[in-house]
Amino acid sequence: MNLRWKIAQAIEFRWWQQYLKKKPVSDYLAWKKDYWKTFLEKIDIHPIKEDEILDVGCGPAGIFIVLTDVEVDAVDPLLDQYEENLPHFNKENYPNTNFLTTSFEDLNSAKKYDKIFCLNAINHVSDLKKCFQKLNELLGENGTLILSIDAHNYSLFKYIFRALPGDILHPHQYDLREYKDMVSDLGMTIQKTVLYKQEFFFDYHIIIAKK
Repeated sequence: MNLRWKIAQAIEFRWWQQYLKKKPVSDYLAWKKDYWKTFLEKIDIHPIKEDEILDVGCGPAGIFIVLTDVEVDAVDPLLDQYEENLPHFNKENYPNTNFLTTSFEDLNSAKKYDKIFCLNAINHVSDLKKCFQKLNELLGENGTLILSIDAHNYSLFKYIFRALPGDILHPHQYDLREYKDMVSDLGMTIQKTVLYKQEFFFDYHIIIAKK
């Protein structure tokens, strides 16, 4: 799995380079901010100034870009590469965000967070079990986990993608029930699941859980 994760990370970086290559910086960031504002409204999550926030697998334009009134820790192993190679990402534009260039598995933090956003990230990690345990460890009492996942719709394709792999960017291939079980097994209570986008192979779900 470690080799597969390394390959996925290399392809992830190249994907961002290609995706952003012809997108003007100001236009893209304006669009992305609108996207995140709509996202927060749809899932009815509204961080307050006193919240300690963690953005896991933030990428170059994670939800931190709209959380300008709160202190945010944002973690991603590719942050240095993004800053060096993508004009769309400049740490200085986000003075309220503390950027941490590391894999989530290797993150060392004494903080307890009120809200943890793990968006488009959990199926990119190297050690899935360790990451779920760390999410639970870092979430404070009564804290909220906001987890987005691409969940398989068909068992046949799930097993095919695991074997081939058919989706190299995502080392982990699970369905919604399996992801919900992973959250529940931590002792968290799932408050709701939001179907955010539907596709053939995967549906995009948001799982919101309380500790």
